[in-house]
Amino acid sequence: MLRYGLELIQLGPGTAIPASYWGEPEAGLAGRCLFVRPDTPVHSLLHEACHYICMNSKRRAALWREAGGDENEESAVCYLQVLLADYIPEYGRERIFRDLDAWGYSFREGSALRWFHGDGQSLRSWLESANLIDEEGEPTWRLRT
Repeated sequence: MLRYGLELIQLGPGTAIPASYWGEPEAGLAGRCLFVRPDTPVHSLLHEACHYICMNSKRRAALWREAGGDENEESAVCYLQVLLADYIPEYGRERIFRDLDAWGYSFREGSALRWFHGDGQSLRSWLESANLIDEEGEPTWRLRT
C-alpha cells in the first residue's frame, strides 16, 4: 500500500478501528490512513485500499470512512483488490476468492472466482481508462486523478 501513498496504521488487539465503514474488525479509511488490527481480514484491508486508489482526488482529499462512488467504481474496487492480492505474500487470488465468498459478497455468477472471470472482466476497461492497470491487467501503481 506504500506504493499508493497510503499509511498503514496497525492498531493493537481490541483497539477501536477509526473510520471503519462496516465496523470492527473491518479496516478503516480516513484520508491517506488505512487502519487495521491483527484480526482485520486481509480482503478488508485490500478493499478499503482499493477505494482510495479508485476514487478521484477530490473525494480522496475529503475522505472519512465513506468512500462513495458509483456502482462501476465499487465493482472496479472489487476487481482491483483481486489483482493486488497477488502482491501480498502468502495470500493471492485463490485465498481472496474464498474470503470474498465467505464474507458474503454477492456476484451474479454465484462466486467471486466466476465473477472475476465473467462479468468482472468488464471492469478492466474502467481500470485501464483510469490508468490503474495496464493493457496486460497489471497494476500501474498510480492513483486515479
